[in-house]
Amino acid sequence: MNNLLLNAPVVAQSVNSTMDSWDHLLLIFLAAIAAFIPRYFPMRFFTKREIPEWFNEWMKYVPVSLFTALVIKGIFIDTASYSFHLFGHVNQIIAAVIVIIITYMTRSMALSVIAGLVAVALITFLM
Repeated sequence: MNNLLLNAPVVAQSVNSTMDSWDHLLLIFLAAIAAFIPRYFPMRFFTKREIPEWFNEWMKYVPVSLFTALVIKGIFIDTASYSFHLFGHVNQIIAAVIVIIITYMTRSMALSVIAGLVAVALITFLM
């Protein structure tokens, strides 16, 4: 089986799309439904129910944890090999430390974002 896959010719021009305009319209419609359903049903079910206070307290931490996961992945994970590098992006690590300090001192999201952008630009330019 592996020999068949290795010896098979790969020609990008041989792929023909047989979708017409109606198929594209159907695809767009189905994608819209798939995007709508996960937003509609929680809103539909939770508007008439009382949400427990512990759940609201717990949900306050979700945006922070997601943002942290994205930032950590962007700084410490190499996208080419998907491996961990502690000091792979030193300029971004220094900028992140600067942003953490500014955010802690000012509690301003706008100032933190601007400081992060300026810090990355300056550090990248200087290194």
